[in-house]
Amino acid sequence: MTTSTGALLTVALEAVTIARELMRSRAPGLLTAKGDRDMATELDYAIERAVRAHLRDRTPAVPILGEEEGVTGDRGGDLLWVLDPVDGTANLVHGIPLCGVSLGLVRRDRPVLGVIDLPFLGTRYSAVEHAGAHLGDRRIGTSTTGSLHDAVVAIGDYAVGADAAEKNRLRLALNEQLAGRAQRVRMLGSAAIDLAWVAEGKLDVSLTMSNKPWDTAAGVIIAREAGAVVIDQDGSDHTSDSAATIAAAPGVVEEIVALVVRTREQVAGQRTCGGVRSRI
Repeated sequence: MTTSTGALLTVALEAVTIARELMRSRAPGLLTAKGDRDMATELDYAIERAVRAHLRDRTPAVPILGEEEGVTGDRGGDLLWVLDPVDGTANLVHGIPLCGVSLGLVRRDRPVLGVIDLPFLGTRYSAVEHAGAHLGDRRIGTSTTGSLHDAVVAIGDYAVGADAAEKNRLRLALNEQLAGRAQRVRMLGSAAIDLAWVAEGKLDVSLTMSNKPWDTAAGVIIAREAGAVVIDQDGSDHTSDSAATIAAAPGVVEEIVALVVRTREQVAGQRTCGGVRSRI
């Protein structure tokens, strides 16, 4: 088995083709609740199992992390496949075509390869570290927007679950700040699409205040290879351990970082009580 990223891109493209055909040919099926307003469909599981089988056959030494069934394989090496079989499950269930499959390859804590396929839009994005980002066979790059005032910003979904209200304090505050500064704010319901569209220049900023590896691994490398700056919420370089996933065209990154840092400080200050400040 070869572990060169070029050869592994071929494996990833084959795996995502399997996923794409399943997504286009099957109904979502029965829903399985995963917590408050979170779900997986029969199709999520079917795609994950089919992709896992292909990856195990082609790259048996590389472990796999999937959103639905966790990690399989030996984690002793440097490489890890990271799969979201359906990014945007809620969109899929409601017949909204903004959903797709996201497959990344992570070396230690940084993605080095990514493929995102959007079956209902007929588009596929890919990137290999140091080789650029592509839409199909065409190389793509970020926008040249130079001001947040002229930027279209995608913001990630609101949190759900027991601590959703606390997590959403910052998300709602950021929405309020962006409403008065950005040209437009969008919530598309798929982190993979947000990151891919920053890479393509359709969006200027993707602002996701979380960092689940299956949601972000492929999109982070695609955005980076397209020229985007991908960072954590404090402006530091994005890694697998980051708290948030922010991708921005170079011309607006300073403004978006300043806005996020300032808004975090304001929200934290509002919660200060008796000299004790809770973490956000």
